[in-house]
Amino acid sequence: MTQIAAFALTVSGGPLAAVASSEAGTDAVATADGRRLPGGSATSKRRRPGLDPVPNLDRDAAFDLSVGRSFFATPWVQAPASTTARDGLGPIFNAHSCLSCHPAGGRGALAHQDGEAPTALVLRLGETPDPTYGGQLQTRGTGLGRAAASGAPIAEGKLFVRFVGRDVELGDGTKVGLVRPEARVEQLAYGPLADGAPTSARLAPSLHGVGLLDAVGESALLARADPDDADGDGISGRPNRVVDLRTGEKRAGRFGHKALQPSVEQQVAAAFRDDMGITSELFRDESCTAAQESCRTAPSGRDPKTNVEIPPRLLDAVSDFTRYLAASASGEGEPAQVRRGEEVFTQAGCAACHVPTLKTSPGARPALADQTIWPYTDLLLHDMGPDLADGRSEGEASGSEWRTAPLWGLGTVDVGERALLHDGRARSIVEAILWHGGEAEPSRNRFERLPRDDRDALVAFLETL
Repeated sequence: MTQIAAFALTVSGGPLAAVASSEAGTDAVATADGRRLPGGSATSKRRRPGLDPVPNLDRDAAFDLSVGRSFFATPWVQAPASTTARDGLGPIFNAHSCLSCHPAGGRGALAHQDGEAPTALVLRLGETPDPTYGGQLQTRGTGLGRAAASGAPIAEGKLFVRFVGRDVELGDGTKVGLVRPEARVEQLAYGPLADGAPTSARLAPSLHGVGLLDAVGESALLARADPDDADGDGISGRPNRVVDLRTGEKRAGRFGHKALQPSVEQQVAAAFRDDMGITSELFRDESCTAAQESCRTAPSGRDPKTNVEIPPRLLDAVSDFTRYLAASASGEGEPAQVRRGEEVFTQAGCAACHVPTLKTSPGARPALADQTIWPYTDLLLHDMGPDLADGRSEGEASGSEWRTAPLWGLGTVDVGERALLHDGRARSIVEAILWHGGEAEPSRNRFERLPRDDRDALVAFLETL
């Protein structure tokens, strides 16, 4: 692979400066084989893999995933119920199943129209949990109506969004409209929210390939961190050091929009508790607050032996099913245009954060171990500037820092359904780029000055991922 130390591309308005890192240049130009199999031998043969497991699992291991698949896809029910393995939903919750927010294992859907928010969009509350509503607004409850006669808990409130926009003019005069969602909460059931506390809308990301990201060694992530920008390239990625609830030790977070969870298992367990109200050995307490007596006294689906609603064997099963969801096969485009787009991607500096390749650990689970993968992320936090800031810290992540989103699978989302970035605001790849600020502002500025042919080539390349 050609090593690129520094280069420039002449565009209207001046030179397009490149990343001056030889390492970034080495990583940035993907080989044809690498882009064809972005998950190595754990890549699906299909462009849209749905709930397909990685194809390199042996037959017995693949069969064992059937239990996890069932508990991932089939709705949970409230307790008490005759189906004791699947009860415990709520008492307050956002979704009935994992599939509700991750259709076919992919990213959540968001229609860019004013109105009630879809299930896959949740609202995080406050820098610290709201004293009345906790850390996340729960838009459903096991009680019906605004005053359940039975005393059963009802939804905390309804979430609505409206989209506000502005236009951006590119260097060649092209105008692009940008929109962002503004969240509005109505019908609050337990009193007002705390005054002035920041809120953050979050759209469910894709789960394809998460097991491969989990299998990347800790040292490999930390080796890319540069919190003080010692190399002077303007990029200062750093890990979100969070507690691994299995060991009690701090590790680099890698899942969630701010990298709050360090493993697939912990991310799955957090989603069960926060989104479905289902407790586990990692998160034993419901999300009810002291102000919600009906929630705290509601019937529980706790297993008498483990005192949690999803026992360890089932949490393991769902975690394994999620862990082995296959990465998408790469797409195809016009070869010359895709090659040019890949060059522009590198030259604009995108590869400094959206690092093309990572290597999974040789000691990871056999189907995921020792793979060269092409997720286009460093899994680190970066300051993305005021336009994307939500003012809400998580762990060590500030209100303007976000984990670099993996780009693999980007082209599998139908153009009319694209809802990119943490809150789904971007309706296209171009819009997503134009929202970048902070550390990514120089790259965005370079993109704005590109000739139309180079912009189209960059988009064509990204659509093959």
